[in-house]
Amino acid sequence: MATFGQARQGICSRCLLRLRYSQSGQRQLVFSGKAHGIRLASPTSTTTTWPPLRRHVQSQQFKPFVPPSPESLPKAAPPKTYRRTRKWGRRLLYLAFSLGVIYEVDEYFLYSSLARSARTFWLGLVVATDYKINFRPHPPLANSIQDLHTRNAERLFDLLRTNGGLYLKIGQAIAMQSAILPPAFQKMFSKMFDDAPQNPWKDAEKVILEDFGKTPEELFGVSFSGEPGKGVMERTARASASVAQVHWARLADGREVAVKIQKREIAQQVGWDLWTFKVVARIYTFLFDIPLYSLVPYISERLLLETDFVNEADNSERMAQLVAGESRLRGRVYIPKVYRELSSKRIMTAEWIEGVRLWDKETLTRPWQGRWRQGSPGCRGEPLDPPDHDTVAKVLRTNALEEHLKPTRDWWKGPSGKGGLGVSLKDTMQTMVDLFSAQMFLWGTCHADPHPGNIFIRRLPSGKPELVLIDHGLYVHMQPEFRHQYSLFWKSLMTFDNKTIGKIVQSWGINNPDVFASATLMRPYSGGDNSTSDGIKRTMSAKEQQERSYEMQQQMRKGIREILADEKKWPRELIFIGRNLRIVQGNNQFLGAPVNRIKIMGNWASRSLVDSPDLSYGEKLLNLGRHFLFKFVLFSSDVVFYTSKIAQFFGRKQNVEDDVEASMKKMAGDMGFELNHRVFEG
Repeated sequence: MATFGQARQGICSRCLLRLRYSQSGQRQLVFSGKAHGIRLASPTSTTTTWPPLRRHVQSQQFKPFVPPSPESLPKAAPPKTYRRTRKWGRRLLYLAFSLGVIYEVDEYFLYSSLARSARTFWLGLVVATDYKINFRPHPPLANSIQDLHTRNAERLFDLLRTNGGLYLKIGQAIAMQSAILPPAFQKMFSKMFDDAPQNPWKDAEKVILEDFGKTPEELFGVSFSGEPGKGVMERTARASASVAQVHWARLADGREVAVKIQKREIAQQVGWDLWTFKVVARIYTFLFDIPLYSLVPYISERLLLETDFVNEADNSERMAQLVAGESRLRGRVYIPKVYRELSSKRIMTAEWIEGVRLWDKETLTRPWQGRWRQGSPGCRGEPLDPPDHDTVAKVLRTNALEEHLKPTRDWWKGPSGKGGLGVSLKDTMQTMVDLFSAQMFLWGTCHADPHPGNIFIRRLPSGKPELVLIDHGLYVHMQPEFRHQYSLFWKSLMTFDNKTIGKIVQSWGINNPDVFASATLMRPYSGGDNSTSDGIKRTMSAKEQQERSYEMQQQMRKGIREILADEKKWPRELIFIGRNLRIVQGNNQFLGAPVNRIKIMGNWASRSLVDSPDLSYGEKLLNLGRHFLFKFVLFSSDVVFYTSKIAQFFGRKQNVEDDVEASMKKMAGDMGFELNHRVFEG
């Protein structure tokens, strides 16, 4: 039986019988559940009592609902404005707009100079942080110090190749000094001498128009359609470097010229690039305690001059005059003519050179297939045979933008094409060392970029080689006092005059004569006290491999600080003179060390103290007597050289420069770095 409480939840209108009020005024509900078959406690009905009912009487007349008037409403709460969200939204919008404008301006007006600088700063921060954290015997985030060098060498190489332009020049400068860098850097930077991508012809045409106000057809008198009586010009560059590209042309008057056109973006980029270089050098000088920043202004000045083709033309003409006035070089060295009327600050037009690059050793030495007493094309500046007009017209009609109009002129290779210049490598290298020794010790005007790509060899009718030197943008001009000191320094190195060596290098602000002497000779200097290497050996003998490598590189950094001890006294010219020495040594080694480079340079250093026009007659006479005594001392150098040559004749594969390199590697290993001179291989 269900109780009323259980059934109450199911009440409906059929079950409600009546509602009555008790005497006390309480409501009573009389209820029956029969309709639903619910049996209650009482068989008839049940009554429940509710609280008293309150009456609510509607006394007002009915009115339909009307919204209240605004005046009757309370004051509204202020609306949410989201001021902070809107403020940051505007800022993000302004930032995005500003970045878009900066990107467009940088891309189309500054040739990505800002983006290049930003990449450089970011990479500089990454590399500096990496070395600060991991350059220790047991790097926490690298397997070894070698792994640390490898990944940072890759980062730096990728940056220089991506940025291009002047960054490639800086990379090539690093590559030429990479012998004192870790092996990872040596391997990476050996690729820096690959050709850079060339700009399209329309950019080169704009540079010509901007500098001369004339089209190439008007300036050079050429026709790109093969018009009779006009010259011809190739719109595809024959060579492309970091700063400029070279186009071949034959003018209407028969002159064949090399038109060197600066890449259009360089003028905008160079200022930003050098500023970035200065800032990064300043930061690294502070972080790693190596006095490099003091050298940056001089390096920047030299690199900036390399983008000024008027300066290059001046250097070229000055060198041609010096060679013509020196009987020991006249007829052996050729400097191409510069045509000033067709040149400007960004365009240089010079004589076209037909020849064999120095790195093509096989072509230099293979037998001559031309006529007897005949020279190779263009030797001594002789006119070159013209291209066939019909062939040129046909090429221009069929392939207008990829034309190759210049004749090959390889008849001297014979019908089989396997002939060569048939010149002596000894004569070739003798001429090269003589030339750069004269620049360094006699004239004080030194070509600082004599890598094999800037040297051509031609055959004279006599069968002797003629050396052609091109690309005269990077030169070092030495003051007479410094040039005399440098000549005496070299002479003292050959005679182990340690007192004079110490006196000279101290006047240059260098505290480590042994290391500097070895770097100058490009071979170990054994006449000093060897205090540096002996001290390192004593401290390194008992250490394990990782710790030894770390300590050796720390000692190398200390050695650099000792060489650059007094930044104010240190001659800035030594930076590029050392580059010249390094390249000449590499060239001699590449050709099999056919000459005694050290003896030739020492002889020029001593002789320059007699021939220099800056000295008085009394000084010249005194130096002449010393020179004859010095010649006798040089005999010992010949003994070593010819002993090595005899050994080569009997089957020994190494030459004297290889022996020098092996000795340098051993000394370098004792002093904290790994040496690798083979920068031109590949």
